[in-house]
Amino acid sequence: MKKLEGIGIGLRTPFASELLTTPRQVDWLEIIPENWMFYGGKKRRLLRELSERFTLVPHSVSLNVGGLDPLDARFLDGLAALTQELDAPLFSDHVCFASTGGRPLHELLPLPFTEEAADVVGRRAKQAAQHVGRPLVLENATFYAHMPVADGEGRMDEAGFMRACLERGDATLLLDVNNVYVNSKNHGFDARAFIDALPLEKVSYLHLAGHTKQDEVIIDTHIGPIIDDVWALYRYTLSRFGRLVPTLIEWDQDIPPLDQVLDEVDRARAEAKSVLGGLP
Repeated sequence: MKKLEGIGIGLRTPFASELLTTPRQVDWLEIIPENWMFYGGKKRRLLRELSERFTLVPHSVSLNVGGLDPLDARFLDGLAALTQELDAPLFSDHVCFASTGGRPLHELLPLPFTEEAADVVGRRAKQAAQHVGRPLVLENATFYAHMPVADGEGRMDEAGFMRACLERGDATLLLDVNNVYVNSKNHGFDARAFIDALPLEKVSYLHLAGHTKQDEVIIDTHIGPIIDDVWALYRYTLSRFGRLVPTLIEWDQDIPPLDQVLDEVDRARAEAKSVLGGLP
């Protein structure tokens, strides 16, 4: 099985073919499996060619690990086949709900931070990992409002909720540093204290991304470049680990030429080196 290490980028169609020949260093790719797993022909050949050069990690948006509908067996079958074909070391999705009544919502919506919701996430995470046959990594998502919790249900804070989901799901964490920053600004908490409260021993990899400020709210748009405050939080996060945790640059809207995305990879490598010393 392939290893996940170094600094990578999200695979996006505008520069997918160019990645086959770029001389610049990029260590791995994250793919949105919904855009690839039910396609054949030229598109699937391109994916196989990329998998010969890079470790590819599926990062889906449709698992609906916090939902109440049964997990989508067809989706999980496709994900299992894709991870096997790519020899992917793991797959990931978000702690959220993404569909209801059998209908996709096209949004990653927040869960109530309660014991009951953590039980749901944990149970479904185990089911998904068993079906796909690879470890599942759960991401802390951005959210713009707290889900209501009835009296007596025992609200947790977000960090405590994430810990509970990971423990009950036998899952590891995709720590999205940008999401921590966005949520900290929108909801008024200390981003570094939040990271300190997470089970860092369970982190499999990190996300970095840009965002957009609209009036008094920060929106997680994944439009780059990454701002200095997020780079500072990344440096703090790496200092807590004392090593380079596999890191992924996301740039999903207003996608620039590949070289501009790879400039962010170079910046991440430089930021990591400033904290950790020499890197390969």
